[in-house]
Amino acid sequence: MKEEERGIASYIDHTILRADATEDEVKQYCREAREHHFHSVCVNSCHAALVSRELKGSGVKTCCVVGFPLGAMLTEAKAFEASAAVREGADEIDMVINIGALKEGRDGFVEEDIRAVVKASKPAIVKVIIETCLLSEEEKRMACRLAESAGAAFVKTSTGFSSGGATAEDVRLMKEEVGDRLKVKASGGIRTPEAAREMISAGADRLGVSAGMKVL
Repeated sequence: MKEEERGIASYIDHTILRADATEDEVKQYCREAREHHFHSVCVNSCHAALVSRELKGSGVKTCCVVGFPLGAMLTEAKAFEASAAVREGADEIDMVINIGALKEGRDGFVEEDIRAVVKASKPAIVKVIIETCLLSEEEKRMACRLAESAGAAFVKTSTGFSSGGATAEDVRLMKEEVGDRLKVKASGGIRTPEAAREMISAGADRLGVSAGMKVL
């Protein structure tokens, strides 16, 4: 593997979240992640145990999404899913905020929603998906502040299942807001090496990529 490929690979959460993803496809993603030293394999929580087994001893993390892709579930449901995923082997949890609550100014509710998942996920870290394509600049900044206050480790741009994905502009804005206190994950629409490098240059610490092999 070329040095640049190795460098980009270390940023990538190799992601397969399609509704029709099969166990054989998930296993293939795990084999690719082991071979190319991706940071993690990111899956729906039903695949947590499978991925954890497939990646055992590789150094590649198991990442699961929670409240995905809408974020409009009961807080208790999100927390339960997170706890169950960690019990099944997840090292990292990517949760979706309650976007409607944020947009109507129920900041306390949004913060407590995140905090409940952070608590339920221990010792796994939590990345908070804010779905930037649906938010104003101030809403993006507020979502970052709430994630930080609630104890999250990352803020993340997008699910990849809404009307838009990651942009370098949003990554820069989020990095400006959280500084070095939290990390930033860019996700959604990153399909080329050029796009990956652009996000890293803008301040992304991690990349959510379903086309990981193409990016390499």
